[in-house]
Amino acid sequence: MSASQINSGLDFLRDAFNEASKLWWRFFDWLAVVEWRQLALTWFLAFLVCVPLNMPELATWYFVASFGVKILAGGKRKAELVAKEATMQANVATLERRLMEAKMAALQAQVEPHFLFNTLALIGQLIETDPHEAARVHAHLIEYLRSTLPQMRARDGGTLGKQVELSKAYLAIMQARMKERLSVRFEVPDFLGSAPFPPMMLQTLIENAIKHGLEPKIAGGTVTVRAYVDGATLHVEVCDDGIGIDPHADEGIGLANIRERLQLLYGTNAELAIHTPATGGACALIKLPYKMMETA
Repeated sequence: MSASQINSGLDFLRDAFNEASKLWWRFFDWLAVVEWRQLALTWFLAFLVCVPLNMPELATWYFVASFGVKILAGGKRKAELVAKEATMQANVATLERRLMEAKMAALQAQVEPHFLFNTLALIGQLIETDPHEAARVHAHLIEYLRSTLPQMRARDGGTLGKQVELSKAYLAIMQARMKERLSVRFEVPDFLGSAPFPPMMLQTLIENAIKHGLEPKIAGGTVTVRAYVDGATLHVEVCDDGIGIDPHADEGIGLANIRERLQLLYGTNAELAIHTPATGGACALIKLPYKMMETA
């Protein structure tokens, strides 16, 4: 017998041993998790098949081996398999959470304050014409940035009160730009200040109302921010009395961003709705589960 034939034979035996080992461990794992009732059914079937074939010993060996393995090692192996599955599920959940956090960070990065350079340019103009107003706008800008940057980088979300505070600083800057063309009303009860609310969403709605509703209107108008609870749902609404909604216009990045973030955070339990009031203008309404933040 040549060396190549010997090597081929050894390879065959090695492969056969590996396959037999895999089959054994699959059988072992099956014994660990199978219910006793189902195992007993296989014993009955084994005797039903082997006895007429004059091979009762085979069925007996299967009964003894499976019963012994089930009693001696089944519990331990089952615990190992359950722990392994739990670990895999935990790893998948961790990966999904990290993916969601990364996606949320990417989405929030899209809502960095676009008006920053316009505000700096406004301050530059006011320094020449109205230094006192320039100092006031500068103070509002500092207040706005102090509130914005930590919230956009926070991992634990934000509160409605923080978002209202941020929006007031933003609107103060916009009023310095639009003068008497912009009026503001807030109808947000104090007790809702601690309600969790995603960062930057409220400001995005306000920016949208000013950009698409009031700035194109010569006389300007009013932005109204209101919040209330209906059942277990928090309603946060931004309305304007501007030129209204263009049914042929695209929704835009800001509103699409809000919809996607709501989907990531709350699934089907939250929504963004846009409608036109009977008095004209436009309203954007965010609905999400209401939950008071626990205080120490």
